[in-house]
Amino acid sequence: MSNEKRVWNFYAPVYDLFMWQNRKAYAQMYEKIRAVIKGKRVLELCTGTGLIAKHVASEAKEMIATDFAEKMLQQAAKGNLPNNLSFRQVDATKIPFDDKCFDVVIISNALHIIPNPQKALSEIRRVLKPDGILIAPNFLGHRAGKKERFLAKILSLAGVVFELTWDETTYPQFLEQNGWNVKTKEVFKASFPLMYTEYEKKS
Repeated sequence: MSNEKRVWNFYAPVYDLFMWQNRKAYAQMYEKIRAVIKGKRVLELCTGTGLIAKHVASEAKEMIATDFAEKMLQQAAKGNLPNNLSFRQVDATKIPFDDKCFDVVIISNALHIIPNPQKALSEIRRVLKPDGILIAPNFLGHRAGKKERFLAKILSLAGVVFELTWDETTYPQFLEQNGWNVKTKEVFKASFPLMYTEYEKKS
């Protein structure tokens, strides 16, 4: 088992408690996601405990929410789930689905901690339909100020490694450089600033 998987398996039981502080930002995000996925086939990568999936799946035609950490998925499977929502163990850099089979792919707060986010984005391009939408919200500014640096340090001591860190300019640029056009973006106040973004494939 990789060290990354051990870390997220370890924190699975308390992950939702940590994310509670970001509930207002997430509520804003849920509203936007629901509007995009209505009636569509949706894949979520790095779902964690299924926070997003459980709040938005009822609007989709079908939603498959995935994570590489089995303990996260065990937490996600708890409670009452919409009939159109299922969970699977999947590595975001090795997506086991056919080409061009999803209308929407969601990957939230994960690209900055994946060792090879470019590979994940390449796999997302492959499974997303030509006119599909990538929804990729991400925390920003892990070194922006004293509070952010303190939180980042605490998380790093706990084993959470930030492979990359971005701001409001460099995050969309990173996606642009990896084959995506920005469709919409907005920053919500959270423990770290949370940039909600939607992207389309570059032709």
